[in-house]
Amino acid sequence: MKDIAVIGLGKFGYSLAVAYAEEGGSVLAIDTDEEKVQEIADVVTYAARADVADPEVVKNLGLENVDIAVIAITNNMEAAVMATILSKELGVPEVIAKANNEIHAKVLTKVGADRVIFPEKDMGIKLAKNISLSKFTDIIDLKDDFSIIETKVPKNWVGKNLSELNPRKKYGFNVIAMRDGERLLVNLDPLEPFRQDTSIIVIGRNNLVEKVF
Repeated sequence: MKDIAVIGLGKFGYSLAVAYAEEGGSVLAIDTDEEKVQEIADVVTYAARADVADPEVVKNLGLENVDIAVIAITNNMEAAVMATILSKELGVPEVIAKANNEIHAKVLTKVGADRVIFPEKDMGIKLAKNISLSKFTDIIDLKDDFSIIETKVPKNWVGKNLSELNPRKKYGFNVIAMRDGERLLVNLDPLEPFRQDTSIIVIGRNNLVEKVF
């Protein structure tokens, strides 16, 4: 796993740092609030209280050793901008910055952010998709028009197998896995019939997938 730094321990930054650390990743967590730093110190690899608007302070944090820096500061644009600039100057390969609005996003992009994200907006869009496509149990957006989708096996597929259905040729998408209870099966037998109580995971363009499911 890549080594990351999370700068700014608000709700988004804190949850990201904890989740990544719990997955086994190395996390450098930074914030100006001593209480937040102490709270996360036992969870992440290293936690530091620092003012990222101060270049000399930032240079001593070890940012040059991480693969990705996530700038999760949204209540102080100056600090977010400085953290982005300094991360790039120190040679961080990828800088991901959180923005509150489009103006904030443009500024962060101008000063070197490789990617700008709107976590609340992005989650809202994903939730809307899941509600509108309620037959899908989960959606992972790969691009605007391309997704990985988990859904129940269609009734007209029950009793048939991948070989005879040939979804890639007939429908333009691939079945990449099947879920049977808690088991995720990725090496599918093309001759094994689908059962009613299983789910399938498919990858393809949204418009083609929605025609079938």
